[in-house]
Amino acid sequence: MKILEAGRRLKNPYYIHQGYRFLGYDYLSLNDTLMARENFEKSQKYAILSKNDTATAVTYMDLANFYSQFQIGDHVKKSQEYHEKSISLFEKIKDTINLAKAHYNTAVSNMESDNLNDAYRHLLKARDYSAGFIDSDALSTSIEYLFGQYYYTKKNYYQADQHLLRVIETAKKFDLDIELMQAYRTYSESLFDQERFEESFLQRLSYEEYKDKNDKIKFDIDTDAVFAKFKIKEYRKEVAAAELSTQLQTEIAENKSRLSNIYLILAIVAFAALLGFFFVFRNRRKLVQELKSKNKEYLEAKEETERLSKSKTKFFSTVSHELRTPLYGVIGLSSILLEDESLKKHEEDLKSLKFSANYLMALINDVLQINKIDENSYDQENRQFDLRELVRTITTTFEYMRLQNKNEMKVEIAPNVPAFVKGNMTRLSQILMNLIGNACKFTENGVITVILEADVLAKNLTSLKFTIKDTGIGIALENQESVFEEFAQSGNANYQYQGTGLGLPIVKKLLALENSSISLESEIGKGSIFSFNLAFEVVETISELKSSAILDLDLLKGKKILIVEDNRINQIVTKKILLKNDVECVVAENGEIAVNLVKAEEFDIILMDINMPVKNGLEATKEIRIFNKKVPIIALTAVEIDEMRCEIFESGMNDIIVKPYDVLKFKQTILKNILSSKIEKPSTNLSK
Repeated sequence: MKILEAGRRLKNPYYIHQGYRFLGYDYLSLNDTLMARENFEKSQKYAILSKNDTATAVTYMDLANFYSQFQIGDHVKKSQEYHEKSISLFEKIKDTINLAKAHYNTAVSNMESDNLNDAYRHLLKARDYSAGFIDSDALSTSIEYLFGQYYYTKKNYYQADQHLLRVIETAKKFDLDIELMQAYRTYSESLFDQERFEESFLQRLSYEEYKDKNDKIKFDIDTDAVFAKFKIKEYRKEVAAAELSTQLQTEIAENKSRLSNIYLILAIVAFAALLGFFFVFRNRRKLVQELKSKNKEYLEAKEETERLSKSKTKFFSTVSHELRTPLYGVIGLSSILLEDESLKKHEEDLKSLKFSANYLMALINDVLQINKIDENSYDQENRQFDLRELVRTITTTFEYMRLQNKNEMKVEIAPNVPAFVKGNMTRLSQILMNLIGNACKFTENGVITVILEADVLAKNLTSLKFTIKDTGIGIALENQESVFEEFAQSGNANYQYQGTGLGLPIVKKLLALENSSISLESEIGKGSIFSFNLAFEVVETISELKSSAILDLDLLKGKKILIVEDNRINQIVTKKILLKNDVECVVAENGEIAVNLVKAEEFDIILMDINMPVKNGLEATKEIRIFNKKVPIIALTAVEIDEMRCEIFESGMNDIIVKPYDVLKFKQTILKNILSSKIEKPSTNLSK
């Protein structure tokens, strides 16, 4: 009351805000929630008038804590909104102390409303922000306790016990009786759930000890509150009288000011004309300075964004290379060993090994694909293709998986679906591959049906509806929205295949690029139906040339190939693949050795790795091109080529093969480049 009186006397909105804030908590202690809310709202009003961001953010936190007490109806939503406002404003003013408290309070609210994932996220931030505090033992202990409660709720008893034991140790050290009581109670319940009954009983005794101690304190507080309630009416009268007095004083001041204003207006109007020019000039200069400042900030932000984007791209490129390089060895060696008749008894083990490596490769490709979409670096294409042939090719790709899961694959294409269309064939292929692949993974002893229907939009434009239907495990209604989030799973614990959680997010993002969306109908145990629509241009015939005939691999016999590769396993794999065609292979462990070998010997072609010690593939190629411009050089690399394609070709290389690769395509590419380099010497038997 004295703070309010002083605030009004000094006309200081910050003090008035403080007075109402403390009154709000007083009323809350007396369980008068209506008066508590009224005072908190007045506190917020004057905090805003004081133009003090910290005070305003604190009132947001007060109102969030107030509404979080009532886990019903609109109060939960209001609590969340005020929590977000307080965090946003504290972040703006970089108030780390209050940020820790705000994140902690938000975590408490989320725990009370069973939003465990959000609670955990805010707890991590609360812990980070509180790490550098001085005298933050109570807050740090409370955060630690909430971690214990979170893990206990998740039934992760080991983690819960670790956190709770730390709470007990710290709380004893700093005499935090309430935290001790809470920690002993939850720790006792955790031990009981683990069937450690004797230990649970001992912890329960400790809980009862501190509960009795805290109950006595609470009783004293409640007794004080009873006496305080007798004074509540007087306080309310004083508040009302003070507000009425303020209102009357304001009205009197307003009446006096009106009369004064009438006299002042004439003087102001005359003076305003003179000042107008001055203010216009000053404001213009100020705006110019602000514009320059904003432009500078924008350029700095733009440069930082570009730097982060380059760092992200470099990270993905490095990670993909580091993962693809060993996978190339695993996939290559397993393929070679599968062809060895003496290892037939290990055929199933080798197939499993190769499947696992291919699965990891698919995961890497999915992550890179997500990154490309997010970076908006996706290629746009518009070409003609045979729609039925495309669908047939894609479904045939899953023949092995279909047989493995004992499924039946059906394709139903309506008669009015055009034979040839023009559009983004690659994007459509990726969408269908992901959806059909998902259906195959989550269906056993069932039927997978691919349905195509057409709707004519205009003379040369059609809307195609694609439906992928399966009789698999299905997706629960509550999980149907989350399966389109990255790394989300179907949520069926009874099914052995979990997947990467990237297929459906990729589909959703690819369709968004085509201004389309995907719909899902599913029920547990009854399968799923995914459908989407895409518009294509209808064409009568395909004008593009057919791909060239497959080259005769017998032409590789006797060719001399230099393999520049620092990884010994990859050296072995590449050599074994080529030796089957009677190719003479020479290995160089780095670019420096490769340059010296090319100077000393003649080679029909060079397979050049990019990342190597001493001298990398790009440097070696540039040096070779100084004295030898004819020998074909192929980049045999595990790096993500989209970021390096220009750099690879500018160095003087002729082609690119990405590891791991298809063996037939690998040999065909090598032979094509050898023959292209000798085109001036025609051969009579270049292809079958």
